[in-house]
Amino acid sequence: MSEKNTSYTLKCIPDNGDTVHTLRLTAKAVRLLIAGGVTAVLLFVAAIGIGAHSFFQSSQEREELLTLRQTTSLQQEELGTLAKKTNAMQQELKDLSREEEKLRTFWGAEQQKEPESSETPVHDGQGGPGVKPTAAMLTTTLDDISNRAAVRRASLTNLYDYIAGLGNFTLTGNTADPSGWPSTGEVSSPYGLRWGGTDFHPGIDIADDYGTPIHATAAGVVTYAGWNGGYGNMVDIKHASGIVTRYAHAEALAVQSGQTVAKGQIIAYMGSTGFSTGPHLHYEVRINGEAVNPISYLR
Repeated sequence: MSEKNTSYTLKCIPDNGDTVHTLRLTAKAVRLLIAGGVTAVLLFVAAIGIGAHSFFQSSQEREELLTLRQTTSLQQEELGTLAKKTNAMQQELKDLSREEEKLRTFWGAEQQKEPESSETPVHDGQGGPGVKPTAAMLTTTLDDISNRAAVRRASLTNLYDYIAGLGNFTLTGNTADPSGWPSTGEVSSPYGLRWGGTDFHPGIDIADDYGTPIHATAAGVVTYAGWNGGYGNMVDIKHASGIVTRYAHAEALAVQSGQTVAKGQIIAYMGSTGFSTGPHLHYEVRINGEAVNPISYLR
């Protein structure tokens, strides 16, 4: 019998003697069933393998994502720290520049070229795409600002040496006539007529922050230290030459009547007492009781 005509018979005989079921399969059908079963088994095994691979790959990706998030968090923290340092250094540089400009203006020293302009620009247009700063950007910026701040500190040191050479506030000799400025600040109101000629100002006003030290411009004896109406807290000092200097609107006094003071000694602290619109020192020079222009005594 050829394989082509070979067939297989399957009989299903129930235990209770019911009808016997017969299934006749050709050799080709048997081969197809076997091939299908093997294919199904292979597909099942492949599915299990693919599932396992996907599971392990997903686990690895989750771990990598977690690691990436942790790394990103650390980088963001480092960027935040660098950004804070950069902002702090920028503020320090601005403070140093303002202090130097103020001192040079006050003492008449030659102005130095600023590493960063502190003036308000005439035009203030801004633009450009927003770019998130990187660590490299912030580090470069921080180095640049640090270098400029170092230049400003060195320039300030030279300026302090220059001021010390002027002999103001640092020398305590018994010079008879007042000389030098009694405080730091800017002249906010000069001696003479002001407010359209409706008021005569018998001294000069030097404006600065609350608490700015006020110095005696010559050695002498305090003849008055206390409240005096529109002058607020006031100090009068009589000097050996007979000249009297007056310091008014102080926030607090550091001397008392009858006390002997030296040139450059702190006698009060700037405030806004009496008739005053803001913190400043009202400074007068009086000869025989009459106020004169203090400008000639400021050098």
